[in-house]
Amino acid sequence: MDALQRHRSLYKGTTPPWKETYRKRCVERLKNSRSRLLEKYRQMSDCTGDSKSSLLVQEVMEMEWNALQSANQSLPSLWGKDGIKDMYSDMQEYDEQAILEEIQQELMSQERSIIEEYHKSQQYEERYLNVVVDGMEEEGKLICPVCHVNNLTVNSHFTSCPCGLYINTMGRNITPEVLQRLLEARVTEHMEDCLQNPVFSVASNMEGSPNLMISCKACDYLSVVL
Repeated sequence: MDALQRHRSLYKGTTPPWKETYRKRCVERLKNSRSRLLEKYRQMSDCTGDSKSSLLVQEVMEMEWNALQSANQSLPSLWGKDGIKDMYSDMQEYDEQAILEEIQQELMSQERSIIEEYHKSQQYEERYLNVVVDGMEEEGKLICPVCHVNNLTVNSHFTSCPCGLYINTMGRNITPEVLQRLLEARVTEHMEDCLQNPVFSVASNMEGSPNLMISCKACDYLSVVL
């Protein structure tokens, strides 16, 4: 065994001091790049269909390694024109190749999870809008967004549902068509920034009058619909 092999064998199986910091920074950057990831995914899907390859992982790892290296001059500048594989070839201590592969796999798993949640949110929005449209086609009625069971009664004086929803709409020119547009706009607005399913509820405003609200615990989204 030569000197380099002995040196590597001493560190194999141990954890380098930069691993956890680097991993956390990569995970955080990927989460913060969700909108960009989904935009790239939509563009690739439009051109070539669903892609199983990584979209942002290598870029995230490269940027965070460069940031880490600039703060710690003892770390080498390892990312070359061939990307992460070129980086692996220059690693000498701590079995870094296995560590980087582990981080890469974790990031790719999170990337897939973001895309899967995006698909679920699309399905939710499609289902909800289909229910709204179906309700409109049935005698101009809207399905109640709170109970998802009954048709709403919408007129120039109030909007109500047997489930208990009652909103005074006198003087506000609310029609089923207007309410439909309001509901669709709020659902779409929320889905632009969050992949979780929102909920509708009735809550009193500062004057004590009830409002139809849309909210999401995952992203703290809250907006008045009516």
